[in-house]
Amino acid sequence: MFGDLSGMMNKLKDAQQKVEATKVRLNSVLVDEASTDGKLKITLTANREIKAISIDESLLADAEELEDYLIIALNKAIEKATKINEVEMAAAAKDGMPNIPGMDMFK
Repeated sequence: MFGDLSGMMNKLKDAQQKVEATKVRLNSVLVDEASTDGKLKITLTANREIKAISIDESLLADAEELEDYLIIALNKAIEKATKINEVEMAAAAKDGMPNIPGMDMFK
C-alpha cells in the first residue's frame, strides 16, 4: 500500500510541476481584443496581465466615452483570457493527477 501512496505522491508532484509550467507558458500566450470600430486595442496574457493598450486620439477628447470603451474591451479581453487559462490549467492538472478510484474530479 505504501508503494502506491508513494507513487501517488510522485504523480501529485508531477501534476503540480505541470500546473506551474503551464502558468509560466500562459504568460507568453497573448489575447488581443479591439473595439468594434478599432479605436481601442488591448493585449493581455492568458494569465490576465495587461501588456498593451492602444487608444485612437479621437477618444482622448471625451473621458466618458474612453472609459466606456476601456470597460467593454477589457471585460471582453479578460473573459477570453480566463477561458484559455481555465482550459489550459484544467488540462495540466488532469494530465498529472493519479488515478484514484472514485475521484473523477475532471469529467
